[in-house]
Amino acid sequence: MKCFERLVKTFITSSLPDSLDPLQFAYRANRSTDDAISLTLHTALSHLDQRNTYVRMLFIDYSSAFNTIVPSKLIIKLRDLGLNSALCDWIMSFLTGRSQAVRMGNVTSSTLTLNTGAPQGCVLSPLLYSLFTHDCVATHSSNTIIKFADDTTVIGLITDGDETAYREEVRALTSWCQDNNLHLNVSKTKELIVDYRKRQREAHTPITIDGTPVERVSSFRFLGVNISEDLTWTHHTRVISKAARQRLFFLRRLRKFNMDSRILCNFYRCTIESILTGCITAWYGSCTALNRKTLQRVVKTAQHITRTELPSMEDLYTQRCRKKAGRILKDPHHPSNNLFCLLPSGRRYRSIRTKTTRLRDSFIPQAIRLLNS
Repeated sequence: MKCFERLVKTFITSSLPDSLDPLQFAYRANRSTDDAISLTLHTALSHLDQRNTYVRMLFIDYSSAFNTIVPSKLIIKLRDLGLNSALCDWIMSFLTGRSQAVRMGNVTSSTLTLNTGAPQGCVLSPLLYSLFTHDCVATHSSNTIIKFADDTTVIGLITDGDETAYREEVRALTSWCQDNNLHLNVSKTKELIVDYRKRQREAHTPITIDGTPVERVSSFRFLGVNISEDLTWTHHTRVISKAARQRLFFLRRLRKFNMDSRILCNFYRCTIESILTGCITAWYGSCTALNRKTLQRVVKTAQHITRTELPSMEDLYTQRCRKKAGRILKDPHHPSNNLFCLLPSGRRYRSIRTKTTRLRDSFIPQAIRLLNS
């Protein structure tokens, strides 16, 4: 069945229009959490480079998002996307009339027939959810809705304290969720406000969803990266360096058992380097020298344990930054592709003019400098 689902998935993907929401970064080729985070930060920092501006980020949390898909509404959206009617009928049959029972030991519950949601562990479920939410897009030009599967983030670019468009966007999203049977979990929904203005005229009024105020936080773990309200990375580097140092204990134990250096290096790359370099292209360029030393200290300790030369954080960042920039340039439908602008000669790329070091050290300007070098 999974093999057949993969065939159906390939056929659906090949039939989808190129105009499909480019800000859905999950389950698509050449899209990852790095891209979602980088575009979020670039959008915010580009706006903050202007005078009298600030940014509000609303991190939406859904309750059992995949289990609330309404097949009848999904089929209507699939037909609007131009999918074959026979294929839509097959998907309708696939999602409805499914029998389910729970077994604990020797006791089995009564059978229940399900007509909503997508099966857990199903190959098609992630793709069908993305298509079910493809029409969840921003209605105002000053707002951006970035999605990675069911992780939805509303970015409100506020100028001169006018939050009308942002609040209308949140109301429109709430209404869209009600129409599509998606339940907003307000208690787990958080808001982050980035405001560099020295003189804030008044405290920020909290956003409300269905009459319940959303909690404002100073930092939020967004797709595995800890974003702080001042967009610095001290908190994030502290968290990942602590997690990496804890795993150095197991590396020492393996060396004590006289494991081969190749095994030690593989263990380091899988369990320690993977933590230190998670979404590294999105945040490492904006780290302070102190933050970089903190991370490199973990690498040096691992190097001492394995007795092998390990790549530095700077080298890993440069390598991955160039690789990702090259992939974006080859993909004209990538949402960040238009940020790489060629000079009239066609040989080098334009540098993004910035007023702050925060934007200058973010992924896009750093990638342009690496490509020009």
